[in-house]
Amino acid sequence: MDASDAIKDSGIGSSKDNLFDQSLSMDIDDIDFDDFDDMLNSITLRELGEDFLKKFCKKAATAFFEQYGFISHQINSYNNFVKYRIQEVFDSVGEIVVEPGFDPSKRGDGDWKYASIKFGKVILEKPDIWIGEKLFGEGKNEYLKVLPRHARLQNMTYSARIKVETHVQVYTKKLLRSDKAKTGMAEYVENHCEKEEKKEIIIGRLPVMVRSELCWMNEAEKDDCEFDHGGYFIIKGAEKTFIAQEQICMIRLWLSRVPNWMVSYRPIAKRKRVYLKLVSNSKFENIIGGEKVLSVYFAVAEMPVWILFFALGASSDREVVDLINLDIEDTKIANILTESIYDADDNCTDFRRGKNALDHVHKLLKNCKFPPAESVEECIRNLLFPNLTGFKQKARFLGYMVKCLLEAYTGRRKVDNRDDFRNKRLELASELLERELKVHLKHAERRMVKAIQKDIYGDYELRGIETYVDASIISNGLSRAFSTGAWSHPYKKMERVSGVVATLRRTNPLQMTADMRKTRQQVSYTGRVGDARYPHPSHWGKICFLSTPDGENCGLVKNLASLGLVSTTVLESLLDKLLDCGLKLLQDDTSSSTHEEHKIFLDGDWIGTCKDSALFVAELKNKRRSKEIPQQVEIKRDEKHREIRVFSDAGRVLRPLLVVENLKRIKDLKGEDCSFQSLLDRGIIELIGPEEEEDCVTAWEIGLLYTGSKEKPPMKYTHCELDQSFLLGLSCGIIPFANHDHARRVLYQSEKHSQQAIGFSTTNPSIRVDTNIHQLYYPQKPLFRTMLSDSLGKPSYPRHRGMLPRPEYFNGQCAIVAVNVHLGYNQEDSLVMNRASLERGMFRSEHIRSYKSDVDETENLGKRHKPEDFVKFGKMPSKIGRVDSLDDDGFPFIGASLQTGDIVIGKYSETGTDHSVKLKHTEKGMVQKVVLSANDEGKNFAVVSLRQVRSPGLGDKFSSMHGQKGVLGFLESQENFPFTAQGIVPDIVINPHAFPSRQTPGQLLEAALAKGIALGGAQKYATPFSTLSVDAIGDQLQRLGFSRWGNERMYNGRTGEMIHTMVFMGPTFYQRLTHMAEDKVKFRNTGPVHPLTRQPVADRKRFGGIKFGEMERDCLIAHGAASNLHERLFTLSDSSEMHICRKCRSMANVIQRPVLGGRKIRGPFCRLCESAEDIVRVNVPYGAKLLCQELFSMGISLKFDTELC
Repeated sequence: MDASDAIKDSGIGSSKDNLFDQSLSMDIDDIDFDDFDDMLNSITLRELGEDFLKKFCKKAATAFFEQYGFISHQINSYNNFVKYRIQEVFDSVGEIVVEPGFDPSKRGDGDWKYASIKFGKVILEKPDIWIGEKLFGEGKNEYLKVLPRHARLQNMTYSARIKVETHVQVYTKKLLRSDKAKTGMAEYVENHCEKEEKKEIIIGRLPVMVRSELCWMNEAEKDDCEFDHGGYFIIKGAEKTFIAQEQICMIRLWLSRVPNWMVSYRPIAKRKRVYLKLVSNSKFENIIGGEKVLSVYFAVAEMPVWILFFALGASSDREVVDLINLDIEDTKIANILTESIYDADDNCTDFRRGKNALDHVHKLLKNCKFPPAESVEECIRNLLFPNLTGFKQKARFLGYMVKCLLEAYTGRRKVDNRDDFRNKRLELASELLERELKVHLKHAERRMVKAIQKDIYGDYELRGIETYVDASIISNGLSRAFSTGAWSHPYKKMERVSGVVATLRRTNPLQMTADMRKTRQQVSYTGRVGDARYPHPSHWGKICFLSTPDGENCGLVKNLASLGLVSTTVLESLLDKLLDCGLKLLQDDTSSSTHEEHKIFLDGDWIGTCKDSALFVAELKNKRRSKEIPQQVEIKRDEKHREIRVFSDAGRVLRPLLVVENLKRIKDLKGEDCSFQSLLDRGIIELIGPEEEEDCVTAWEIGLLYTGSKEKPPMKYTHCELDQSFLLGLSCGIIPFANHDHARRVLYQSEKHSQQAIGFSTTNPSIRVDTNIHQLYYPQKPLFRTMLSDSLGKPSYPRHRGMLPRPEYFNGQCAIVAVNVHLGYNQEDSLVMNRASLERGMFRSEHIRSYKSDVDETENLGKRHKPEDFVKFGKMPSKIGRVDSLDDDGFPFIGASLQTGDIVIGKYSETGTDHSVKLKHTEKGMVQKVVLSANDEGKNFAVVSLRQVRSPGLGDKFSSMHGQKGVLGFLESQENFPFTAQGIVPDIVINPHAFPSRQTPGQLLEAALAKGIALGGAQKYATPFSTLSVDAIGDQLQRLGFSRWGNERMYNGRTGEMIHTMVFMGPTFYQRLTHMAEDKVKFRNTGPVHPLTRQPVADRKRFGGIKFGEMERDCLIAHGAASNLHERLFTLSDSSEMHICRKCRSMANVIQRPVLGGRKIRGPFCRLCESAEDIVRVNVPYGAKLLCQELFSMGISLKFDTELC
């Protein structure tokens, strides 16, 4: 078969594209066979079709969310910790040797006793609670399983018991003699075992992540809530979640130039870190331009790098230069190397002979402040590049470090950027729990050693190991860390960091999901963080560049992009696969040359070389695409520096991309499994990391794969995005026409308004007790659709075609909105709403507030208390509030209407003291439910939930999906509202001045598109970056018989006259926010005051005062309202009186003094003048009087000038 037959058999001739028809007519000699595969791929794309590929991308994105969801990174990291990392934590403890206290008075007759403890296999049980033998009797099960809903209702911690196999040995040491000729020692120490025990003990409790492998809900057929996907912990009834912590990657060499040029090898253990620096040295003036020398800091000492090379086995200067492998024709490099040799000679004159260099390193290590206990050979073997075995391998790696530093110094290599995501790793549950558990395990170990030490003297007998291990240290320590949010510092032992754990907010499901996808960068001082706040190119597709809070955390707290995944540790060994691809292992010698070969690094360690890097990377990627190696492995080919870097560690942010050359395999999927894992296994989609993406040529959209002509052929793309909107986070990707809005408005919607919108937060409110919750009565889904919302959807009902978007991520209602001025009531972002629409139930919501109170179950505790400490629930006549609605048990009946001042939970002590819970100012509602339960600490507690139905009122806050927030300014009757010729009356009228300065044309486009959808239009998508054009939206409206610009002719509702101007009107998705005037209303004439200053207290619920500051004072002065100002700041605040002596101008006190005739009178008297004459009474603020008295106590007297008026 010749080439032309091969072309026909491949199906090329079926293409109807002119470009390929012409290419087929070319003579076979004109075909460039290097591009033949590219041509075949292009023709395959033509056969598939652009529309088919777009539908496939949508199907692939749907399969991605079905497999991974939005919080898989939290659950996968926790599962990895439970399966592997927790065992590694206990294995890292090693053997614990307990030495005797060597107290002669307690020695007894025998030898000193020693104890040895080793931890073995760790067993984690599913969450349960001990109930004793009261319920089941002897021999029955003493534990009941605990579900997440039980932990929430009973204020318990959802945790599992940690069981560890322990091996305890008690022994004595005996000194025995031996034959020195045979053993090399005249004496040796032998351990004589006296007692040995193996036992499983409970060492503490580990909080369990909901829906993880330890959780009961992982196997349940039905979930408690349809919106709940797990990923959080329940600590004392509160839901807590981890915020992913951005940390610098510790497995790569780090190049920096501030404060000086340095390359760092930084494993987690500080003793194993190596720092290679360029330091100034002016000793040798004979070398021109060589004022810097190479110095290396290793273990605890700093030394010239040349000495360390010779200590590692280098035999000559030439050999060291060959190891460094740099162009010594460059005078800058030659001068630095020459001066480094002179510096080594100056420190150790004869370091090239024998073991002089090694002896010099030994002397430096032993002369430091804290010398290591090991020998110098052991230090080099175990502390210097511990992953490399031979000394010559270590010398090669040290030479590579020198090369990197000098290349950076001479401008041939870039220094590392702290903000680049290839240099970062995200710490999640696995790393954070491992770090915290090690701290508390060390604490428990110290306590255990001290307790055992007391019982290994001669006269004592060692009890069971469980009596010495305090399980509450680990349980309470982890629980405390979750509750306070203060987590152990990654590298400072005695410090703790905040912002690691956050309480899960449940205003709506979107807010809950967004909280679990946050990342945080810890900075020491939020004011000066360099470029950390700015978006970086490496964020593309992995971190949303719009979802970040405004304020001090702007740019430091981020959100993962929609398709962002976080890698977990790859457990299987990759070395065999790398050898199959052409890896040549690193030799333990310094003679063989590797100059012409490419270095291969696995997780930062130099493991070998290869000759053809392109072939090696191609084979390795093919193995990844064919499931021979894990799909999370990242492969980077650095052609400039002749390096290949392979990463398989945890914490890398990955994202899926289409592999263009494998799109032809989509044909094989017909009728087969189309799960996302099958797409990965077939190589149609692969997960790309931040460093590998630098080698990819990625198409922005499917359409770019089809662009090109004979004159301008298409670009050779290697990968393609599934959709452009997936570059954004969850809360941004569902905003319609987001690319048409100002970025600040998109940020407001994604970070503020979408997470404050009232929706339906949970489908199990009956078995939850939340402190404060809002629920919208009639939540709706918007008319428009986006690629992200469709991909999140679940299969629709049989009567409908396609997917139904998940409704829980949209929290609001579709309102008919007109853009017009209405009597001036909607200026400055105010809204005018239709009263009839609100009466029909638009934006009506339910507010549920819960009140909690607990009492100690003193009978079970067995402690003696005073009578006033015995507090119990019950009803008694109260002086602090009304008890009309309470039953005898102290709780109100279901349906009772409680008002401000009523007692909501009755509680009193045996002495009659009232401890009841009272409704504060502005609190009221109907009793929804009453819960009486007990937690795991023996405390009975009660919860009473009050329900309020809230219809929108003046001052309530609303927002569209484009950051256009506003408060309700006026409720207009429907008959006074403008109406269209069809009789349609708008629900909301907003001011047209809201659009020009805010730059949010996306809201106008949304209204125009939704208008067409409501009329039966086919165009429904408002996906960011691939939205319809204005002309397409206008054409759809025009076809349906409306103005193409969305304007309509309207009539005045008051007069019935036609309005001369056309009014823009259309359906817009509006959200009701949690900020309501009823929760913020604050009024007061007089009321409670502070006992010291006699000024009004601050709290609104305590009937406190309103803050009246300097700016408010300036406003009243500008208005000339002097009497109002006097009333605010004086009459209603802290008005008071004082007496002034007009003679000495001092303050006179009111005292009781004797007068002639033996009588005593009470009145003002000046002690300085000793007279009661010429004293006047003045009105002053009590704060001024208090200041005068406090200054007088310090020896400072104020003088007052008075005038009679």
